[in-house]
Amino acid sequence: MTNDIDVAVRPVGPADKEAWALLRRRLFPNFDPPEIDEFFETGCFDGFDKCAVFVADAGDRLVGFAEASTRPYAEGCATTPVAYLEAWYVDETVRKTGVGRRLVDAVADWGRSEGLREFASDAEIDNFTSHKAHGAMGFEEVERIVCFAKKL
Repeated sequence: MTNDIDVAVRPVGPADKEAWALLRRRLFPNFDPPEIDEFFETGCFDGFDKCAVFVADAGDRLVGFAEASTRPYAEGCATTPVAYLEAWYVDETVRKTGVGRRLVDAVADWGRSEGLREFASDAEIDNFTSHKAHGAMGFEEVERIVCFAKKL
């Protein structure tokens, strides 16, 4: 890993709205834009009690983000609530430069500032790149599940 890119990791601000949305669409092609509006209006999204969003600012553009929440529980965790990495994205042009680690570290620092003692995340079962990145950040795999749904 090289750290030759000058990037500031900081909390997202209203001026970042469009750039955050662009990055978010790369991670979630079908994402619902009102989630960003909801975050700026309420400080949270998706019904969570506490949230935080951090961006990686390269000066001329945002090159990554990390969204976090507190959840009442997470697989493999013994405490409640826990910090949860809801979404994490780093632009391909700056991967393997330490930007992803700095975003995850910002979420961990936020979790500690909220008095939390555990930090959890998830990834799609076939997203091996994400599995490897999580491992590099110190996360340990605790469980694999397959989820099902049925309309009533």
